[in-house]
Amino acid sequence: MNNIETFRREMPAMLLHEGVWEGVYTHIDRDAAVIDKHKVRIRCEFPTSGEFAYIQHNHFIWEDGREYKACLPGVYQNGRLWWDLEAFKGSAWETKDNLILLNLDRKDDPGSNFFEIIAMGSDGKHRSRTWHWFKDGELFKRTLCDEWKVE
Repeated sequence: MNNIETFRREMPAMLLHEGVWEGVYTHIDRDAAVIDKHKVRIRCEFPTSGEFAYIQHNHFIWEDGREYKACLPGVYQNGRLWWDLEAFKGSAWETKDNLILLNLDRKDDPGSNFFEIIAMGSDGKHRSRTWHWFKDGELFKRTLCDEWKVE
């Protein structure tokens, strides 16, 4: 059995995220004041062959016209999905309750990391993601992600 087959067997909840999602990301500081808010379009794909078990395509859009795009391919090893990209490195795993958990270290901001929790609604068409950001061990912001499946 190859890594992709193992991934599909060992992380079935992750596969429920396949498709295109749109939503809003709200960044708040420790006092819950909004420090940034933007729209997002995310495409999650799960190749059936090749090096990557998962590829996420991000497109962030701000009201002032700014945009940012990123492609985030991940490999499956030792029970986790792993990334080692220019901006960050870390891994994701799933719980028995179908939550996806991530622990990511920011390479583009030394000393900064975040933990992410992804929860899928029972309809499979809505999900919530929360990011808890730390700098040198101290919480400095959270990101609240509300997304809905469009394709």
